Amino acid sequence: MMKTVLTLALAASLAAPAGAACIAEYKAKRDDPLELFYGTAQIDGPCTLEDAEAELRGALDREGLTLLKVLSVRGS
Repeated sequence: MMKTVLTLALAASLAAPAGAACIAEYKAKRDDPLELFYGTAQIDGPCTLEDAEAELRGALDREGLTLLKVLSVRGS
């Protein structure tokens, strides 16, 4: 339950303004002890895997998480 709350809180903190159209699906981790996370986040700018990875890597790092993989991006 706590992991779900953390993931939802992280997704909300990464969310762009309501007009954003790009959603990235990702996996991340935190070490010692190992915790795995799955989440989605709205991405500013171009809706590409590369741009999503760059934006998520920085945002997740500030939360003490390491981005493992951007699984997909989708725009409306």
